[in-house]
Amino acid sequence: MENIKKLILNTVASAVIEEKQKLTVTVAWDKLHLLAKTLRDNAALPFDVLVYLIGMDRGEELGVNYLLSSSTDLSKELVLKTGTTDRENPLLYSVTDLFETAHFNEREVYALLGIRFINNPDMRKFFLNADWNGFPLRKDYDANPELNPLSLESVDMIDIAPRVMEVDGKLVEETVNIFGDDDYIINIGPQHPSTHGVMHFRTALDGEIVKKIDVHSGYIHRGIEKLSEALTYPQILHFTDRLDYLSANINRHGLCLCVEKASEIEVPERAQYIRTIMDELNRMDSHLLAWACQTNDLGATTAFIYGMREREIILDIFDKTCGGRLIINQNVIGGVMFDIYPDFQKDVKSFIIYMREKLKEYDRFFSHNVIALGRMIGIGNLSKEDAISYAVTGPAGRASGWSNDLRKHTPYALYDKVDFKEVIRTEGDSYARYMNRLDEIEESLHIIEQLIDNIPEGDICAKVKPIIRIPEGEYYQGIEAAKGIFGVFIESRGDKFPYRLKFRSPSMALVSVMPLICKNEKVSDFIGIGGSMDYVIPDIDR
Repeated sequence: MENIKKLILNTVASAVIEEKQKLTVTVAWDKLHLLAKTLRDNAALPFDVLVYLIGMDRGEELGVNYLLSSSTDLSKELVLKTGTTDRENPLLYSVTDLFETAHFNEREVYALLGIRFINNPDMRKFFLNADWNGFPLRKDYDANPELNPLSLESVDMIDIAPRVMEVDGKLVEETVNIFGDDDYIINIGPQHPSTHGVMHFRTALDGEIVKKIDVHSGYIHRGIEKLSEALTYPQILHFTDRLDYLSANINRHGLCLCVEKASEIEVPERAQYIRTIMDELNRMDSHLLAWACQTNDLGATTAFIYGMREREIILDIFDKTCGGRLIINQNVIGGVMFDIYPDFQKDVKSFIIYMREKLKEYDRFFSHNVIALGRMIGIGNLSKEDAISYAVTGPAGRASGWSNDLRKHTPYALYDKVDFKEVIRTEGDSYARYMNRLDEIEESLHIIEQLIDNIPEGDICAKVKPIIRIPEGEYYQGIEAAKGIFGVFIESRGDKFPYRLKFRSPSMALVSVMPLICKNEKVSDFIGIGGSMDYVIPDIDR
């Protein structure tokens, strides 16, 4: 990274470089865009993946942290930081022209912290209504409910976006119409079974062809990140289960890892085995539901029932292990809450044999069905370049030829001690995404096979203090959830609760790319494309 430091200082001589958990570079607000572009375009090691974009209230200033990584090696990471002391009209430069994933993330920062981004083409609030009073993630936010009274009146959608543009060196406030005057617009969601949750897609059609999609989110926003600022770290654990509840165990593992690394807590080996096995069972649980829902979205009700049938066996194993099924409630800081039950290994090994037979059945029953192939092959194409720019990870990103599995790039738990293949396809269509999940189920079975008979004796949890205080600093941990990279960012000021906590949602990237991959496709294929992306809405509405 020495060459990267030289590149940074050659680009912005005033940059402040610090060796923290990750290389951290602080620059003035008007230098951020130049430095981000230089790093993205660096031929030797391009930092072309915007992993997260986090709005911060640092007290003396409002600002943003950007975690950049390289699409060729996700273990290479650095943090860019900038900010402004203007709390009345905070403005920073947008990076939407560099990273497509920044669009929704910058709108989220505006909604929750009030920072507007110069040259962002659409500065509507994401998650919150335009008339919401106050910015919830500011430290001085007034949460008095009288400032935002509940209304049951229906209001018309306003398809007009404000923005701040730089024209000839001057800032211009303007508005832009989201749709044309003659566009025929239909509403898909928010109350629709095939949007996989309460997500609202405003869709302009030309006959049966999708012209444009405008995404509206926030229908179930729960304020998890704000609530976490007043809770201790063990109290926050249950929130992670309720983000992507289909990756509940994996998400919780990510938060535990972040706290454990920050606090230098060593997890017992037996707990590492249990965590890794449970994570892979959880991955299969999620992929089975994704397969079942995608087939159902394409009209195959019987296939849906088959997927739920196999998933139920995994849920039974969870139930007998820790009493949880969907919300698994197993990982805790320092290890796991419950040891495996006497027949755990027997049940898991029986499931491995059973599931392999069912994968063959899925292949015969649906994967080569001529109608299904017609609805998936060549539909919803996502290029590798767009997958990187939109930060689409997980099976969806790997279906576009991008290697992004953190179990390979930055191994955690026992993933550096097991053999498995990273499933990658290059077609980038709905069928490649469909097949990737089935192949990943086989790889999960293979990982568990290597561990199940070798679980060592010993403790299942390290001894930790009743009150956990993380040393002052900023910490981040990414893990490979079923839908892609799930990240946990914590800023600690040495107290028993976080000063700022942020969850990096893989589903937000999956939804953000929907307007791109659905454009010029038939509206009837919109549902199947959404099923192939496998997003879950509570993972977005945090």
